[in-house]
Amino acid sequence: MTKKIALLASGKGSNAKTISKFFKETENISVELICSNNSTSPLFDFCETNNISSHLIEGATQDSFEKLLLLFQKSKIDYIVLCGFLLKIPYAIITEYKNKIINIHPSLLPKYGGKGMYGSRVHKAVILNNEKTSGITIHFVNEEYDKGAIIFQKEHVLSFSETAESLAEAIQKLEHKYFSPIILQTINDNN
Repeated sequence: MTKKIALLASGKGSNAKTISKFFKETENISVELICSNNSTSPLFDFCETNNISSHLIEGATQDSFEKLLLLFQKSKIDYIVLCGFLLKIPYAIITEYKNKIINIHPSLLPKYGGKGMYGSRVHKAVILNNEKTSGITIHFVNEEYDKGAIIFQKEHVLSFSETAESLAEAIQKLEHKYFSPIILQTINDNN
């Protein structure tokens, strides 16, 4: 039986696009739905071009998340994957999808995680603190920002001349390389 994934993104959606392309070539798992809280996201055009259902999350309100949960249920979504989604997932969705919401974070958690720590903020903090390494963490989502059980981490050793911009590029390469295969492995291990 095919497992259905919903992707949630807030930005340009490069990870969401990479994941969608990966699972297009995979049996038994499909990207069924892509949601964004960014009305100008290029993901909506991507969805239309690739025949994937999309949904605009209108604000971080209880009503908008209740509608989202109903959409997940109606679409028979099995797993939710956060691809740079910046809104906190409400308790009702976390409870309904316990250990079935997967997130990627651009640092080696528990370092540089928590509320407000995302994207360039993380990379700037890593550089400012003269860290020798950074990386990615793929983890389950629970009630607290970046505190869910870790599924996978991949380290990146910073170069002597590393900047926040070069670090962001290196981290994105790791995300694109590892996120989709780890999602696949996690879903297969859970079934």
